[in-house]
Amino acid sequence: MTINKSIISVAIAMSLSACGGSSGGDSANTGGSDNSDYATCSVADQNQRFFDYMKDDYFWASQLPEQVDPEAFDDVYELLEELRVPEDSYSYILTEEEYESLFVTAEYAGFGFSQQQVSASEIKLRLVYRDSPAWEAGMRRADSIIAIDGVPTSDLLSNGSYNDALGEPEVGVTREITWRKPSGEEMTASISKDTVETNTVMGAQVWSLDQRAIGYFTLDSFINRTGADLNEAFDQFASANVEELVIDVRYNGGGLIRYANQAATQTAGTNVQGKTFVEYRFNEQNSNQNEAVPFGLVDGVEQLDLDSVIVLTTGASCSSSELIINSLKPHVDVTVIGNRTCGKPVGQVPEQLCDKVTFAINFETVNSAGEGRYFDGIAPTCRVTDRIVADWGSSDDPLTGAALSYLENGQCSTTSASNELAEGAGFTPQTPVFYNLKQKRASLQ
Repeated sequence: MTINKSIISVAIAMSLSACGGSSGGDSANTGGSDNSDYATCSVADQNQRFFDYMKDDYFWASQLPEQVDPEAFDDVYELLEELRVPEDSYSYILTEEEYESLFVTAEYAGFGFSQQQVSASEIKLRLVYRDSPAWEAGMRRADSIIAIDGVPTSDLLSNGSYNDALGEPEVGVTREITWRKPSGEEMTASISKDTVETNTVMGAQVWSLDQRAIGYFTLDSFINRTGADLNEAFDQFASANVEELVIDVRYNGGGLIRYANQAATQTAGTNVQGKTFVEYRFNEQNSNQNEAVPFGLVDGVEQLDLDSVIVLTTGASCSSSELIINSLKPHVDVTVIGNRTCGKPVGQVPEQLCDKVTFAINFETVNSAGEGRYFDGIAPTCRVTDRIVADWGSSDDPLTGAALSYLENGQCSTTSASNELAEGAGFTPQTPVFYNLKQKRASLQ
């Protein structure tokens, strides 16, 4: 069985499926290898094919050894770890099933929330997908799950049975869940798992501040439905004559770069039209593939023509999320509030390898001023610790509260400085994007 070509095409369109973008294409690179007969793909054969590919396409190909013994490694994953350069914490290899789960499927069977263990005895909701069973029951971000089928969460966590108590990821699984709102109100409902669509824009709203209309939304990921989700939010902002905008990407580990382009273009509009959004730079032997991609509406409709934007970040803000910031910087005023981003100014073009898909770093991304290489992450203008204490857009949330303060006073609030790890983020800078995505998927219920 060969890997679905339509899946590979999606991957090519994503190109770094978790960072910055590809030059496009209709099928995966084959590197001259015949992947059609998996019977010939022994471990040694896979290792040799992968090494040959890395010697040609890896961004740091010049730092690789001239040859390796393909039989000296137990599998291609072990070979990747041997070849990985110190700057590279992002190359990875997936099976077809893993790829579909992480990048293609925009729905799953569950209650419809992402959870975060914030202490030894407490689980909080990081987000709740709109129209999901949990959403319909009234669950929202920052609610605490305090019991499942009458058993306290603290007991379930202490004996390691919490996830089992939530049941299998199958439609129809029903649990009585008790949760506490940030206000202290407790609620209980019998909730059944169903097919959940993972909307990517959350909490879109318009604030009124000193007679100014301020737009806010959370952008959770960049997948195929993101274009429509962005249009829904920007339609709302345009009709409200929004004058300033806050984009919240605190947990966004990346995805389709076309939608990072769309979000940036719809924000800045005429301030960036016709200018370079991102430039892809490949290794020296593949420099003929270098490409400058302009800002463009892509699937976007409304645009705000703003000359400034605030972006909320944590260490889980990665790749395409960082591209919004880096690509807009030469053209409009970008204020970053939160914590240092993950640091992924590089990208991958996926490559089929027998029954796997490899995502080795192929190129770097720079903005129109030639700026990139932010492997240490993008530093915030105002450092603020993320904590799960309120719903999206609430002034009680540390990041949105700091954004409101900045909009009002033009400076970082005195209470925003903090060097603590972000409780709600659960990640630290330079955590690999693949880890972020797997963590996000694992947190879903």
